[in-house]
Amino acid sequence: MTENVDPWVMDILRCPVTGATLVPTTGPDGSPELHSTDPDRPLAYPVRDGIPVLLETDARGL
Repeated sequence: MTENVDPWVMDILRCPVTGATLVPTTGPDGSPELHSTDPDRPLAYPVRDGIPVLLETDARGL
């Protein structure tokens, strides 16, 4: 999932929309994602080839 992302990078990554921290998880189809921890606007961002895609246009609501 995010095994290719250095731990220090995961510590500083934030949701570009809300500023909330991100946690690694998997999407409904089993693909890797990062989920925003924002309680009011949770978003999921894809991880493609080990690279988090933190674009609002690629995010999906949770």
